[in-house]
Amino acid sequence: MNPEDFQPDEQLLLHAVALLTGSQMAEPSQRLPMSLPEVGIGADAALSAMFDDVLGRSRDLGAPGFFAHMDPPTPPITWAMHLWTASRNQNLLHPDTAPRARELERLAVDWIAPWFGMSGGHMTPGSTVANLTAIWAARESGCRVVVSGTGAHLSIRKAAHLLGMEHRVIDDWSVADDLTNAVAVITAGTTSSGEIESLDAASDARWRHVDAAWSGPLRLSDRYRHLLDGIEDADSVAMSAHKWLFQPKESAFVLFADHEAAHKLISVDGAYLAVPNVGILGSHGAVAVPLLAMLLAYGREGVAGMIDRTMALIDELAELVDAHDDLESRSAPSSGVLCWRHKGVSVDDIKRHLPDDVLVSSTVIDGEPWLRSVAANPNADPAKVVAGVLQAAAR
Repeated sequence: MNPEDFQPDEQLLLHAVALLTGSQMAEPSQRLPMSLPEVGIGADAALSAMFDDVLGRSRDLGAPGFFAHMDPPTPPITWAMHLWTASRNQNLLHPDTAPRARELERLAVDWIAPWFGMSGGHMTPGSTVANLTAIWAARESGCRVVVSGTGAHLSIRKAAHLLGMEHRVIDDWSVADDLTNAVAVITAGTTSSGEIESLDAASDARWRHVDAAWSGPLRLSDRYRHLLDGIEDADSVAMSAHKWLFQPKESAFVLFADHEAAHKLISVDGAYLAVPNVGILGSHGAVAVPLLAMLLAYGREGVAGMIDRTMALIDELAELVDAHDDLESRSAPSSGVLCWRHKGVSVDDIKRHLPDDVLVSSTVIDGEPWLRSVAANPNADPAKVVAGVLQAAAR
């Protein structure tokens, strides 16, 4: 490599964008080598070689038939910001390597935290890390036990194990044992069914944490905000922007009612640090930038409109399922998740024979398998999804 290899290459970037948008087709690509090549093929040739693996074989999360997981398509403004941030490679661990990027993350937190009644926090790669961070803060405040409901995400069990804390699972918060030395984890949007547990539960817990990884962005919606009433009384909240805020992966928040006190509990000094390192991560990049750009481009109303649209689509899917004699739903959709199935054909057989352009996920609840559709795709076509399931059932 030469020094000029680190300078902007407009033709290379234009080539990459042309391949991305389909305005230029890639040359037929060969299989990638199974070991590190001794001699490189050059940047342009590498673009063509990587095209099929990175773009050609990727699932289009915004396709009409994709109504499956908590993984959304992303708007082009986020692609542009990822290009910019990759070009600068800011490391938010050090103020001198990321002077403005650190401020931009604080700004993103300042924009988001008030909607949850929280004073502040920081960004994490996902809610698994956000949950671990919050439970760590709770442990440092005196909690010794982690208590969660049956629908809690597996990251809660992981966090308790990593932190050396007892983990108890309960069926009913109203009959929970003494919680005075416990962090109670309340799930707002369970992974399987989207259920929002009572947000005023566990009022006697030493620390109350709400895992709102999925449903948290409903706070931005005038129509659905009430579903999370009470979240403002929590001590901490986890929320994934790479779910219902349509961000690329590794974008999430851990928020605290008193973030200054919480951050002191989970800060570590180092001889090479100009400021204390807060939270679990050391080095991390400018993940706030794509989110800020999208929020700036669309505003709170625009983003809420995307969420409201997906909620309308899941309601439409539920209506189609309930109107068909061969289909059934487990219950009305809860926070954008519908569990449903064909009455005469197994979930496994349905998934095995789905058309290539239709995808639904699956889950098991109380020992029973269900198809699972999640309202993360604003472009989803419920009629196409139902037709695909019926086609699969007929094979």
